[in-house]
Amino acid sequence: MIPPQEASARRREIEDKLKQEEETLSFIRDSLEKSDQLTKNMVSILSSFESRLMKLENSIIPVHKQTENLQRLQENVEKTLSCLDHVISYYHVASDTEKIIKEGPTGRLEEYLGSMAKIQKAVEYFQDNSPDSPELNKVKLLFERGKESLESEFRSLMTRHSKVVSPVLILDLISGEEELEVQEEVPLEHLPEGVLLDVIRISRWLVEYGRNQDFMNVYYQIRSSQLDRSIKGLKEHFRKSSSASGVPYSPAIPTKRKDTPTKKPVKRPGRDDMLDVETDAYIHCVSAFVKLAQSEYQLLVAVIPEHHQKKTFDSLIQDALDGLMLEGENIVSAARKAIVRHDFSAVLTIFPILRHLKQTKPEFDQVLQGTAASTKNKLPSLITSMETVGAKALEDFADNIKNDPDKEYNMPKDGTVHELTSNAILFLQQLLDFQETAGAMLASQETSSSASSYSSEFSKRLLSTYICKVLGNLQLNLLSKSKVYEDPALSAIFLHNSYNYILKALEKSELIQLVAVTQKTAERSYREHIEQQIQTYQRSSWLKVTDYITEKNLPVFQPGVKLRDKERQMIKERFKGFNDGLEELCKIQKAWAIPDTEQRDKIRQAQKHIVKETYGAFLHRYGSVPFTKNPEKYIKYRVEQVGDMIDRLFDTSA
Repeated sequence: MIPPQEASARRREIEDKLKQEEETLSFIRDSLEKSDQLTKNMVSILSSFESRLMKLENSIIPVHKQTENLQRLQENVEKTLSCLDHVISYYHVASDTEKIIKEGPTGRLEEYLGSMAKIQKAVEYFQDNSPDSPELNKVKLLFERGKESLESEFRSLMTRHSKVVSPVLILDLISGEEELEVQEEVPLEHLPEGVLLDVIRISRWLVEYGRNQDFMNVYYQIRSSQLDRSIKGLKEHFRKSSSASGVPYSPAIPTKRKDTPTKKPVKRPGRDDMLDVETDAYIHCVSAFVKLAQSEYQLLVAVIPEHHQKKTFDSLIQDALDGLMLEGENIVSAARKAIVRHDFSAVLTIFPILRHLKQTKPEFDQVLQGTAASTKNKLPSLITSMETVGAKALEDFADNIKNDPDKEYNMPKDGTVHELTSNAILFLQQLLDFQETAGAMLASQETSSSASSYSSEFSKRLLSTYICKVLGNLQLNLLSKSKVYEDPALSAIFLHNSYNYILKALEKSELIQLVAVTQKTAERSYREHIEQQIQTYQRSSWLKVTDYITEKNLPVFQPGVKLRDKERQMIKERFKGFNDGLEELCKIQKAWAIPDTEQRDKIRQAQKHIVKETYGAFLHRYGSVPFTKNPEKYIKYRVEQVGDMIDRLFDTSA
C-alpha cells in the first residue's frame, strides 16, 4: 500500500502535467484560428490579383497583335523593296556587261567569267519569271556571244601556245629514263603555267555552264597535230643528220647506256646505210610516241572532264599512232618484196624493230588503257605481221641456201669460200643479236601443243634446230657445187676451205653453243669433214706423183752389174713421171688458196713429209745408178728443192 505522502505528491504531479497539456491545446486552437484567417485573406488577395491580370491581358493582347502586324508589314515592305532592286538589276545586266563581252576575255578572264555569271543568272530569272519578255532574248544572245568568245579564247590559247617538242628534247626524254636507277618523271611543259590555268578555267566553265563539248574536239585536234608533228620532226632529224654526216646525230644521248632504243645494230656488210638510219629512226619514234603520249595524257587529265578523258585521248593519239603503224606495215611490205628478191639482208631490218616493239609493248598497253579495242589492237597486229614475215624470211632463206644454183662461172677459181657460205654464216651470226626475237618468230608459226606453252627454252631449241637446218642445207649445196670442179683435188680444197670457214665462224661466235643445243656433235663432225677433204686432196693429187717413185715395179739389181736397157728405161720413166707430176702440181696448185694459215701450213707439212721421204729414198737408191749418160736431165731436183716447191703451194704471190 502506497504511503499517503507519496500518493499526494503523485497527484500533484499529474495535475501539473494536465494543466500543461490544457495550455498547449489552447495554444494550438488559437494558432489554427489565426491560420484559417490568414488563408482566407490570401485567397481573397489571389482572387483579386487574378481578376486584375485578366483585365490586363484583355487590354494588352489586342495591342500586341496590332504591333506584330505592323512589324510584319514593315518587313514585307523591306523585302519587296529588296526584290524590286534585285529584279531591276537583271534589267541592267545586258547594258552593264555588253561592253566586256564584246571586248572578249583575252587578258581579263576573271572579270569576263564574272560577267558571264551575271548574264547566266539573268537568263535563269527571265526564263522562270518572264519567259516572253524581250529582256530574255537580249541576255540569251549576250550569253551565247560570250560563250562563243570563250570557245574562241580556248582555241586561241591552245593554238598560240601549243608548240612542237624539239627532237633534242625528245631524245633527252627517251635517254633520260635509263641514266639513273631511280629518276623522277619530269613532265614536259606543253603550255605555260598561266595559260594552262586559263585553259582549265575555260574548260570547266564550258562544261558546267556552257553545256558544250565542242572544245574537246578543238583540244584533241590541236594536241594531236602537235604530237604527230613532234614525232615526224624527230624522224626528219635523223634523216638530215645522217645525210649530213653519214651517222644519225643524237646530241642528247649519253654514251653510258644500258639497252636503249638508240643502240645501233651491228653493221651489216652489203646493207644500205639508209636502211640502218630508217630502222634507228623508227625505233626512236616508237619510244618517242610512248613518252609523248604519256605526257599528253597528264596534260589532258587537267583540262578535260574525267568521263570524257579516255575518248578524247583515244582521238588525240590516232594520227600519230596510225602514222607509226603505217610505217611499220610499209617496213613489213618492203621485207616481203625483199624476200621475193632473195635479199635477206634487207629483211634483217625487221628484227631490231620487232624486238623493240615487244620490249615497248607493256608501256604501250599502259598508255592505251581505256582506249577503244581497235586502238589497243594496232600494235599487237603489227607485231604479228612482223613475226609472220620474219618467219617467212627465215624459212625462205633456208630454202634459198639449199637451192642456190651451181653456176660454173660463179665458182671461185682458187677453191676459196663461196659467197653463199659467207652470206649464210653472216646471216646466222646476225641472228645472234636477236635470238629471242627470231625464236619467237619461229614459235609463232608452230601449231603443236608445245608451241602453246611457249618459253625461252622452247624458243632456243627452235632457233637451234633452224640454224642446224641452214647449215645442213649449206653443206648439201656445197657438196653439189664442188662437183662443178673438174679436178677432184680442187673440189676437195674447196670443201676443206668451206668446212673450215664454217667451223671457225661457229667457234668465234655463240653459234656453236646454240647449235649444240640440238646437235651435240656438230663441232666434231666438221673436224672430221675437214680431215676427210685433206685425205681426198692427197689421194687425188700427190698420190699419183709419188706412185712413180715407190718401190713397187722397180727393177732389182746387184751392185756392179750392168743394167739392161729395159731397166734403164724404166728408171728414166720413173724420174720423168715424178718430175713432170711435181712441176704440174706446183704450177696448178700455186694458184689455189687456203686462207687459213694454220691449215695451209698443216697441209704443206704433210705433203712435204710424204713426198720428201719417198723421193729421198728413191733418189738414194737410183741417184748414183748409171741408168743414163745425162743424169741432170732426170735428176732435176734435190730433196730440199722439192720441199721448197711444196712450201710455195697455195701462195699466188710466190
